[in-house]
Amino acid sequence: MAADLRLPSLDGLRAFEAAARLGTFEKAADELAITASAVGKRIGALEELLGLALFQRGAKTLALSAAGKEYLAQVRGALDLLSAVPLHRRPVQRRVRLRVSAPPTFARQILVPALPSFSALHPAVELEVVLSVPYLDLAGAAAEVDIRHGPVEALPPGAVLLHDHLLPLASPTLLASESPPPREPADLARLPLLRTPVEPWLPWLRAQGLDWAEPDQGPRLVDLGLTLEAARCGQGVALARPSLARQALRAGELVPALGLGQTPMIAALSAYHLLQVADEPAAAAFAAWLRDVCAQAAAEGLALVSGPT
Repeated sequence: MAADLRLPSLDGLRAFEAAARLGTFEKAADELAITASAVGKRIGALEELLGLALFQRGAKTLALSAAGKEYLAQVRGALDLLSAVPLHRRPVQRRVRLRVSAPPTFARQILVPALPSFSALHPAVELEVVLSVPYLDLAGAAAEVDIRHGPVEALPPGAVLLHDHLLPLASPTLLASESPPPREPADLARLPLLRTPVEPWLPWLRAQGLDWAEPDQGPRLVDLGLTLEAARCGQGVALARPSLARQALRAGELVPALGLGQTPMIAALSAYHLLQVADEPAAAAFAAWLRDVCAQAAAEGLALVSGPT
């Protein structure tokens, strides 16, 4: 080799190529599993070695300089050749990272318990689950699969994940404190009704012929999981989805407030749905798997509140 040969580090070349291809240091950092600051330092060291600027400084968006465009064309082929060497590819490098954003209760009650089955089917997909709070318009981090909760009437065909029902659920301890126990919808007037803006009572009350106002006493819980927990603790009756309450129903910590198989249900006016599914195989596979999980959760939930057939 010539004495004046200056070889850059492979890490520097990879950082430069990723930033040029993806358009930001942040996206390059995600791909390389390092920080954006580290990407900048590696590119800076490469520029110092070459004695020229590879990106335009001061531009609003990341853009290659003329020298950078020429250099990218020269080194990209070398990187492609190195990437094609089988010994350079470890199993961990073949993993596909998939970020999923979901509301808290859906994530805890539907998604997380079922994750082992997805991992068994797709061991090369590395899942990252982040939380969003759609009611407060608090989105999670940018995700390839985005699950939300919203009005059914506003959803496009095929977007709904869970075709849910609603019915009053309560703890056996709370119901046992009433004598006689509630058996008709009007009997719920004797019990505190837990309130949440996510699941208002009025549609269920009107379906039972009750002209009561929306409950206005007690804490206002802006989360379906918190409402279920309050009901489990005996604080009141929750208007709940059996699919989300399966664990408490199986354990006998929650039961239909007017009796097993006797408590009226209505179809939910809001639904968990897919807001976004990235156009890539891993995201499509996850969405298909999730639809099966949701169908099973809905069927099991209904069975738990309907009683023997």
